[in-house]
Amino acid sequence: MDSVIEKLHQDLKNGVITEEELIKDSINKARMANSKCHAFVTIIDNPSKEEITDDLLSGIPYGIKDNYATKGILSTGSSNTLKDYVPIFDATAVVNLKKHHAVAIGKTAMDEFGMGGTGTTAHTGIICNPWDPKRMAGGSSSGSAASVAMGVYPYALGSDTGDSIRKPAAFCGIVGYKPTYGLISRYGLFPFASSLDTCGVLTRTVKDAAIVTDAMKGKDNKDLTSWDSANINLYASINGNVKGKKLFYIKELVDLSNYPDASNELKKHLEIFNEALEKAKEIGLDITEVSIDKTLLRALPSVYVCLSCAEATSNLSNLTGLIFGPRGEGKTAEEMMMDHRTKGFSPLIKRRFVIGSYVLQKENQERYFLNAARVRRLITDQMKELFKTYDGLILPVSTGVAPYLDGSKDELDKSDTAPLEEHLQIANFGGFPSITIPCGFIDKLPVGLNITSNCYDDANLLNIAYALEEKLGYRNLIAGGKYE
Repeated sequence: MDSVIEKLHQDLKNGVITEEELIKDSINKARMANSKCHAFVTIIDNPSKEEITDDLLSGIPYGIKDNYATKGILSTGSSNTLKDYVPIFDATAVVNLKKHHAVAIGKTAMDEFGMGGTGTTAHTGIICNPWDPKRMAGGSSSGSAASVAMGVYPYALGSDTGDSIRKPAAFCGIVGYKPTYGLISRYGLFPFASSLDTCGVLTRTVKDAAIVTDAMKGKDNKDLTSWDSANINLYASINGNVKGKKLFYIKELVDLSNYPDASNELKKHLEIFNEALEKAKEIGLDITEVSIDKTLLRALPSVYVCLSCAEATSNLSNLTGLIFGPRGEGKTAEEMMMDHRTKGFSPLIKRRFVIGSYVLQKENQERYFLNAARVRRLITDQMKELFKTYDGLILPVSTGVAPYLDGSKDELDKSDTAPLEEHLQIANFGGFPSITIPCGFIDKLPVGLNITSNCYDDANLLNIAYALEEKLGYRNLIAGGKYE
């Protein structure tokens, strides 16, 4: 069956398994995932039992990234500054899933406040890749990716500001879907960079991503960037018919001649990607090579750092230790705030705050922040122009498999491969829907490809991804399984 959720729902309805048995099994697997990968901040030992209805999500367990507010349940953003924070309300996405009788069994660990791509800054410990614990799970939705890949449950919630759903999905061999900006309300999601932040989901099949997003989406008066998507039914739109659909890839990112010092891993990854393109053509997809100015592509990482750090500095200025959170020490409010923020944040977060403050200073705004915003517009406009002709952009997710944790750094990449490693940020710059699916293995470790489409074209995007997933055959992967 091409949906884990459909199969579990069928088993629950037919009495093959009871809700109690399913939840108990999920909690036991969550404990194993926490022991092996530090995937959770909180495991909910006694979740409320839900009615089993005709709703596909009823009675089925799932995980919630710890930057979603959950009423009465610890919600830390994986930061010491909120290590004891228990909200009095649920994020809208969580409220919507409750309406479908879904059962949350845990809050997943993440890079602190979503700022990072390594899974190494969570206050509960380094989050490991379930395929190889010596490697990173990616970030920032690290715990969600690791737990789904280990089979704890069929899906977990994530958030994506630069690639924080899609890259961990690739590193862990699962599906990661970032919808169009505003399709899912951000109310109750701890803000990182508000113009880029997007709620989304990690699953093991494309169809499951459609099922869950249908349940979470919708206009919300508490988030004025959300929009009415009542006429969009992602699950019902999936039929696998993609004949005549047009995709493009960017030559400068996948042409091996642009990487004179290419590693064997990169060479193999591009080979796998090219094989996937040939299979895409076999199911009727029209694939075209497009050239984009290298200068624009090389600007991607620095533009992202500049804009995201600026917004983060503003958004998280309320974490003073005076309003909420553990109090800092000192004789004055200023001393208490300095102590709280110095002790509470990881070095990476503090570095990003320094960058954000610097680019927002009056004397620096024009040179850095406003110029970055202009480049963002150039990139977005060029993509929108291409989307007038093509249904989507298809590219490898990264340069290869999940990197080793030992010696890993979360710093601006200045290498020749940086644009290939960071191109997923394009989708956040323009609010475009974007999905990652597994496309192969290198030395028994998964790699993925990504498809990005125009805003509001989510149904078309998921149908293309579904058809390609079916053709490639990498569906419902469980870490540790024997896949080549």
